Amino acid sequence: MLIAVASVALIGGFCGVALGVAARRFHVEPDSMVAEIEALMPGSQCGQCGYPGCSGAAAAIASGEAPVTCCPPGGKALALVLAEKLGVTVDTSGMVDEGPKIAGVTEELCIGCTKCYKTCPTDAVIGAVKQVHAVIRDACTGCAKCEHACPTGAITLSPVAPTIQTWVWPKPQSQTTSRPAQPAGAAA
Repeated sequence: MLIAVASVALIGGFCGVALGVAARRFHVEPDSMVAEIEALMPGSQCGQCGYPGCSGAAAAIASGEAPVTCCPPGGKALALVLAEKLGVTVDTSGMVDEGPKIAGVTEELCIGCTKCYKTCPTDAVIGAVKQVHAVIRDACTGCAKCEHACPTGAITLSPVAPTIQTWVWPKPQSQTTSRPAQPAGAAA
């Protein structure tokens, strides 16, 4: 019994040392531009852009394979920051910022087909076969994959109601209307 334990411990120790040496010897520094772009992204890992998480999207944007407008959760603000950082021009007129959304299940329409939770990248949808499903609000990123997968339309996205923790003062709109001219001698 002791021989078996000792041999497994020796094998584990040897493999640990070998992996440590290999990690130092074959270490590759990541591209700094990719790391900077990934730091700017929202980090929701939702996959709405078509890439596996924010790191895949950042690598594609840095290499020029993906446009700077590919991140729906980032919206116009992220697209403009990325365009400035990369020195490219971007047309954000086609982008719509709807704000954060979260999925919800209409229980009367849910048939328990499990297609929604199989497509959810964050495991926010819970349920079982032939049972009504539910959405964990804290885990939902609003990617809409479950909404598109639902055959009955039981899942819909709705805007997140602002709370004290999520409310942000809106930016003032520029006023283009001019003040009417004052008659001569009138007090301002």
